[in-house]
Amino acid sequence: MSNRTRSTTVVAVRRDGKVAMGADGQVSMGDTVIKAGATKVRTLKDGEILAGFAGGVADAFTLFEKLEEKLERYPANLTRACVELAKDWRTDRYLRRLDALLAVGDAGGLYVVSGDGNVLEPDDEIVSIGSGGGYALAAARALREHTDLSAREIVQKALEIAADICVYTNDRITVLELE
Repeated sequence: MSNRTRSTTVVAVRRDGKVAMGADGQVSMGDTVIKAGATKVRTLKDGEILAGFAGGVADAFTLFEKLEEKLERYPANLTRACVELAKDWRTDRYLRRLDALLAVGDAGGLYVVSGDGNVLEPDDEIVSIGSGGGYALAAARALREHTDLSAREIVQKALEIAADICVYTNDRITVLELE
């Protein structure tokens, strides 16, 4: 069994001027559930930014700290803060060993930030990361296109659907929203 902790499934949606981000609560070590009620999403910058993680738990906390440092340096520009984090993550000897993904969003945009230098902004205002991310993404896209559900409701339902399919995703869901 791997001794590496893994945390999975975060989805974020922008709709009608609101941004919601949610995550399941499961943290696994190998094929064992270590924690069922972890909180993987949080607000940053006095509640103006939502951030979530998938991957190595300790690595993700390190990246949250680094993102907060970038937000202090570029307080009015989430895009720039994400790009600068990705540059450091890719080039810094210590940071490039971190194994996680970040989903970040505010009223202006949603991003996936990775250690290979990518800062990805989706075309459809939906991002999803983690083991159950593909399932949650498909569900969120269908719900956004074929229902009038709010961003919060889409995130909640997409995570419920992912939890029904992915063994690394559970139904202990946390959803945060920016207005």
